[in-house]
Amino acid sequence: MARANRKFFKTLYRKEPISSFLVVMGLMEVIIGGADEQWSLFSLGLGLVLGAMVVRSSQLHKRQQEAKKMMPRRYLPPGGVPQPLPRLVNDQSPSKNDSVFKNW
Repeated sequence: MARANRKFFKTLYRKEPISSFLVVMGLMEVIIGGADEQWSLFSLGLGLVLGAMVVRSSQLHKRQQEAKKMMPRRYLPPGGVPQPLPRLVNDQSPSKNDSVFKNW
């Protein structure tokens, strides 16, 4: 269980390093402020955590909108091919050089 939690937090921290740092810093202020009964530090840390979560959710929302806007790059025209491609047939007789390369 602890290993799964550690892996989850590592991937979360790597995806959003700035907001994750702000959450960690805010949680530390909340813990210190609550333990020492310094309610101003506690409220500052709580505001920092909530602000970081708002920043993270806005970044996630923006990323989802950008993913919807991106259209796939198409290399072929949207319709079918207007003409069939010509057949690849060698109508020429073999030259002297071709017979040399066939033996290789």
